[in-house]
Amino acid sequence: MNYALIGCGRIAVNHIKAALNNHLHIVAVCDVLPEAMETLLAKHGLEKDASIARYTDYRTMLAENPGIQLISIATESGLHARIALDCIDAGVNIIIEKPMAMSIADAEEIIRRGEEKGVKVSACHQNRFNIAVQETRRALEAGRFGKLSHGSIHVRWNRNKGYYDQAPWRGTWVQDGGCLMNQCIHGIDLLRWMMGDEVDEVYGVTKQQFHDYLECEDIGMAVVKFKNGAVGTIEGTTNVYPKNLEETLYLFGETGTVKIGGTSTNNIDVWEFADEGEADEKNKGLQEATSNVYGNGHTSLFADVIDAIEHDRKPYVDAVAGRNALEIILAIYQSAATDKPVKLPLQDVASTDFAGRFGK
Repeated sequence: MNYALIGCGRIAVNHIKAALNNHLHIVAVCDVLPEAMETLLAKHGLEKDASIARYTDYRTMLAENPGIQLISIATESGLHARIALDCIDAGVNIIIEKPMAMSIADAEEIIRRGEEKGVKVSACHQNRFNIAVQETRRALEAGRFGKLSHGSIHVRWNRNKGYYDQAPWRGTWVQDGGCLMNQCIHGIDLLRWMMGDEVDEVYGVTKQQFHDYLECEDIGMAVVKFKNGAVGTIEGTTNVYPKNLEETLYLFGETGTVKIGGTSTNNIDVWEFADEGEADEKNKGLQEATSNVYGNGHTSLFADVIDAIEHDRKPYVDAVAGRNALEIILAIYQSAATDKPVKLPLQDVASTDFAGRFGK
């Protein structure tokens, strides 16, 4: 299957690795900085591969390579929607890095146009493929938790000035958003997915405590009321000293309790069910080794999208999933700005609606 990558920055390493692990034919890469393409290819020993075309304009890449079947989009977040829509219009299946878009309107248009054009669109929430997450999802779908009471996600990480200085778009309302939109969106996706997806109301608080050189928040907290009666809480921050501490998901049900921990929801710290048997022993204390906070899920997500293309089905993590995670974050932003609970679904909210909130 012919594959191309748009955007060769920090996360692109995981995309190229996943493409290679799935034996995709890498036909092109694209970045506005030629040196970024070469640096990325060199990390995988591909710098001398003349069969991989290099482009600084993705539109030219699309026009000159009609045989591309799958593209992943890993640019700055504010460009995701425009590039995604152009790829869809070209009839190319896509994997979009998080967040899928920066506005509800753009997310809805990606969903609509993807269905209209008959292409597969996957939001890159790769942590759904973590072993700990998959084991918990199986228990949930089997009804082992009973009635859900509540759940929570804690993303307690560190991002210092050196990180933000690497790219001027980071921490801006137009291109990035704050810690909730960039760092915490994977955990927020997991919480919403596990707790039943259908949300009634969100109440949130955001602050900018230590990163006064940014436009956006460095801590966000929220309470989420789900339509099934369960309650969720969210804590996301980049203020933890001196380094990343944890990304932890808790689920509490009538007959089950699970705590998924580690730096990227990759370990099972607590696994307790009323109906436990010998098969549960393998999950108690389960640990999945990861080399970074992005985890190992990109390879599995790519494999799923490839299978979805070949068998004409929806990807496991589809565009609606991407929209749902975005919606929670935009609802938190709106609630924090108005100091009022926000009812879902959101109609037309964008990250740029909150420009100037923290005075930069």
